[in-house]
Amino acid sequence: MLAKIFELFGWTNGQILRYSHFTDHLHSLFTFQIPFRRIFSALLAAAELFCAAAFKSPVHPYGEELNLDGYELVISDEFDGNELNTDIWYHRGEGKRRLGYNADSQVSLRDGNLIITGEYLDEAEGKYGEGWYTGAIALNEWLNKGYFEIRCICNKGEGFWSAFWVQSEHSYDALSNGGIGGAEIDIFEAGRYDEFLKNRKNSVTQTVYCNGSDADPDNIDKCQFSAIGNDIFNEYNTYGLKWTDDEYIFYINGVETGRTSFGLGVSEVLENLIVSLELPDDLPEKIDSDKDFKTEFIVDYVKVYQQAG
Repeated sequence: MLAKIFELFGWTNGQILRYSHFTDHLHSLFTFQIPFRRIFSALLAAAELFCAAAFKSPVHPYGEELNLDGYELVISDEFDGNELNTDIWYHRGEGKRRLGYNADSQVSLRDGNLIITGEYLDEAEGKYGEGWYTGAIALNEWLNKGYFEIRCICNKGEGFWSAFWVQSEHSYDALSNGGIGGAEIDIFEAGRYDEFLKNRKNSVTQTVYCNGSDADPDNIDKCQFSAIGNDIFNEYNTYGLKWTDDEYIFYINGVETGRTSFGLGVSEVLENLIVSLELPDDLPEKIDSDKDFKTEFIVDYVKVYQQAG
């Protein structure tokens, strides 16, 4: 019956999961599984979850706190020094990218941070000629499962957006096999700088994409959550993904924002971890006409944990 209602209203997989989280939250409240001191915050969380299901609105982190017992740190870069550590990273996807270009020139280190810069370069400055430029880096080592975390300040300005994600070789074709053979997992994307409402402006999307999760093997399907950080364009926040044998669990500032085993199961193949400042297909006119516009994605660290042993 519920499935028919969801279909009637055109609810997405993310909305359906938010509704499931909402009903779980209500059950915990009515069976007194939530400590009394947390009743008020639990009621607010339930209200947000219902609105997220009905209207796709973002929610504050509401779930369990991050627990890394049994995990060990296997990769860590705090971006000290003067240049990118190419023993850990490579410059990803150089060349044409949507309306502009990715280039290694846009990646630098400053004051203990990784900086990825989006800007317009003229013919003499641009590695691939005149146009809009940005950059992306990815781990040399491809990984499967674990906990992945970034601490960063998202870029300001419309059009460009900050992203931290993993991608397989076959996220979007038949070999994805509903995600088991590979998925794209966006640990976070921040593209709402132009939003008027504070909560929406300071929210990010956290998404799983795969091919073949339903009856249409050519369809690229997704499950998407939207969650709220703390002044994300001016302050450091952490964004994390715990990728287990059973599910993907997303976090902001060490608190769960959603979990899913969307598709036919979690990816069982090696995937590439990526930090990028993304270019759109089209820029807002006020940005595209301002060739002096510049925006920066500022990253304090990236860390990867995997289960010990």
